[in-house]
Amino acid sequence: MDVRIGEAARSLGLSLRTLRYYEERGLVRPARGEGGQRWYAEDDLRTVRHVRTLLAAGLGTAVIAELLPCMRDDDGHPAPACAELAGRLTQERDRISGAIADLESARGTLETIIAAAPAAAVG
Repeated sequence: MDVRIGEAARSLGLSLRTLRYYEERGLVRPARGEGGQRWYAEDDLRTVRHVRTLLAAGLGTAVIAELLPCMRDDDGHPAPACAELAGRLTQERDRISGAIADLESARGTLETIIAAAPAAAVG
């Protein structure tokens, strides 16, 4: 059963603005009714859930737009449907791992600076 954008937003726990943003980025393409009203089918809602999962995994919207055509639903979760997708996901995982390493290095530098501070200055 198709729902209007307001009902879709409520059921997904998102704002109308977020759904419109996803549409602008090409992540979801709801049908348009008379007067341009957006109608979301169950597949659209599933796609938005997948987008949310991929965003939570650290992927940007441009990468997600690239990956969505090769994703399928696996019991409510996005899963690769194309063989080449695993390589692209590995690249993204490696990028995130590099960012984590950079942050850990920054934290280590701060810990060194804090440790060098006089005892009364450390809070």
